[in-house]
Amino acid sequence: MCGIVGLFAKDAELEKDIGGLLTRMLVAMSDRGPDSAGFAVYRSRARGKARGRKRTLKFTLHHPDLDYDWAALKRAAAKRFAASATLDRRNNHAVLALAADPQEIAQWLAGTRPELRLMGWGEHIEVFKDVGSPASVAERFGLPGLDATHALGHTRMATESAVTTEHSHPFSVGAELCLVHNGSLSNHNRLRGFLRRQGIEFRTDNDSEVAAGYFAWRLGQGASLKEALEAGLKDLDGFFTFAVGTPEGFAVVRDAIACKPAVLAETEGWVGMASEYRAFASLPGIAKAKIWEPAPATVYSWARH
Repeated sequence: MCGIVGLFAKDAELEKDIGGLLTRMLVAMSDRGPDSAGFAVYRSRARGKARGRKRTLKFTLHHPDLDYDWAALKRAAAKRFAASATLDRRNNHAVLALAADPQEIAQWLAGTRPELRLMGWGEHIEVFKDVGSPASVAERFGLPGLDATHALGHTRMATESAVTTEHSHPFSVGAELCLVHNGSLSNHNRLRGFLRRQGIEFRTDNDSEVAAGYFAWRLGQGASLKEALEAGLKDLDGFFTFAVGTPEGFAVVRDAIACKPAVLAETEGWVGMASEYRAFASLPGIAKAKIWEPAPATVYSWARH
């Protein structure tokens, strides 16, 4: 099971509505996965001045306690990196933005704030996920009110690992990349060992996180997103429908058997993907949309140029 949704705004006027539209899509997939849910949104760049070659980046962080002292974290980060910082708290997550080297930030967090979990980072991406129904997770993190150029969402029925916030989707491994997955991989343990030797770090035993790490590694080797997904058709053993997000857009691919469902839809204003057609039913212009089932072992992608 598990349900996947994605929405890409071709019309800039639609960007302010992406969060609300994705919420309706995600809730429509609720019975495909009642365990947990999450979403990744690609929004405007983090505000702030770059310091030399260091860009202002956003780091989405998680702590289970609602009374966690995020303000103290913001002050400590600004002092440590001698940079102005902003913090956007959303329930038990917060997006910390400042100009700093991502490796230095990761090392500092691990050394001084080991209780925090890094959910994703980059100039554009923000990642929110938690245990609970799609409707409750969307409300908890304010998804209906978020603007974005594009977004991916997932509702989970756990088959490979525990039901926790960390095991929920999307998985973000490396800058700006996120992945949502319906299916299961049979060679994830062997592949995890190989990727660790290449320097890829994993935080869970989830098979989907291995797929995210694999694509991050391929992109780091210089592959395009299309090339990385095509390589995954050979190297990832199992059943899958993947949707992978980048700052430019997102891509969809199914395995060669295509036993996991997927539907694509496109209008003049947007492109959407979902596990089932009913996720599109309330989208504007759906009556005139081009709708089709993605072919097996074929990469479909949309990007902002």
